Amino acid sequence: MGREEIERRWIRNIQKRSDDESANLLISAYYDEIYIYSYKQTFDKETASDLTQDVFITMLRSIKIFDEKKASFRTWLYKIATNKIIDYKRRIRSNIVSLEDIEIPVEIEYHILAENKKLAEKIETYLSALPPERQEVFRMKVYGEYTFAQIADILQKPENTVKTLYYRLISQLRKEFEHEYSDAG
Repeated sequence: MGREEIERRWIRNIQKRSDDESANLLISAYYDEIYIYSYKQTFDKETASDLTQDVFITMLRSIKIFDEKKASFRTWLYKIATNKIIDYKRRIRSNIVSLEDIEIPVEIEYHILAENKKLAEKIETYLSALPPERQEVFRMKVYGEYTFAQIADILQKPENTVKTLYYRLISQLRKEFEHEYSDAG
């Protein structure tokens, strides 16, 4: 039995019987992936952990309405995660990086990393102020490492539209932060 079939069985068990064991197995299968997705966007271990927990709570509360004919479970889960992160960023317009959590062996590397982190924070703050529909393509592409085809499938938009939205935002970010990213590297 392949992973997808096992996953479908877990989902059916949760939907029909609220089976705790299946829920734990399903969460375990995706926990690290969703945590990393959240961490790449928050730069904070506790926040990423809280968001990850929130994603899975929402998943369990709404799994009865999950329809594999509309999207794969993974796609559906990432949609929940993206929405949770956008909501979080909307509430918290700035993001503070805890430098104690970053292990840096060399002073020169520290300077480069600190500059890149500052720029990443500014870009994240700027991005968070945009409407959610403008953020989701960027977040899925950059943080979720989805292909344009996968994003188009998730958002149910033509692939060319997704590419246009992404490249327009990249162009906008380059213009907005041109001076800063040329100094950061």
